[in-house]
Amino acid sequence: MSLHPTLQPYADAWTHSIEAISELVQPLVEGEWNRRTPCPGWSVRDVVSHVIGMDCEMLGDPRPIHSLPRDLFHVTNEDQRYTEMQVDVRRHHTAPEMTSELEYTIIRRNRQLRNETREPSAKVRGPLGKEQTLEEAMRYRAFDVWVHEQDLRTALNRPGNLDSPGAQIARDELLAGMPKVVAEDAGARPGSAIVLDVHGPLEFMRTVRVDAEGRGSIDGTPSLGPSVSLTLDWETFVRLACGRVTADAVADRIKTEGDPDLTEAILRSFAVTK
Repeated sequence: MSLHPTLQPYADAWTHSIEAISELVQPLVEGEWNRRTPCPGWSVRDVVSHVIGMDCEMLGDPRPIHSLPRDLFHVTNEDQRYTEMQVDVRRHHTAPEMTSELEYTIIRRNRQLRNETREPSAKVRGPLGKEQTLEEAMRYRAFDVWVHEQDLRTALNRPGNLDSPGAQIARDELLAGMPKVVAEDAGARPGSAIVLDVHGPLEFMRTVRVDAEGRGSIDGTPSLGPSVSLTLDWETFVRLACGRVTADAVADRIKTEGDPDLTEAILRSFAVTK
């Protein structure tokens, strides 16, 4: 295997999730591709189109030349316009066209990964033409594909893989965004400590701390007197942190203790992905 050992977990997680997606959509009849998913504005077809499109970009394929309609309510900024291009260009593709392109893309990406010899620090072209390292690109692909696998599972009522390799990468990716949520977006005061106690298929406890300069950090050490404690299940944590639901919609699945104003501000700002 030529893939750098640091990159192997991301390749394994991507493979696990992309094969799960393929298995989920292979038997779908035409109408099921139009089912609404928790991803704002996107159907099952749209989610799969996004997955295909982003992996085609990892392959270095040219982006489609396509004009977006002006009435897409969920597209409000340039990042979303960039992402939507790969989706909208496939909106009229049939079920066989979708599954065929997905399978072909998986074959090509697997071949690419088998032959990958670059270092994790190698620079590659990311979304919007931003430069990023190969490790960052592969980690985000593993995260993104797992999250969209969960979108599809919700839409198709086929729960599963909440503790898969992709889930563990998603946990780390989402937790990395929590200091910003607490310190910047929710405006927690210096000296605050917020405990996240998550149970279910993935269990963990983390403390987000705000230092004297107002900077946030996160660690696994419990806080004896936190300003806020949030206890929730892993699936709810993911749905909140990925912006799939509002805190009000899942209030019965969240136990809160501590400063009510700060609690409300954190839950209102909980989405890490924008």
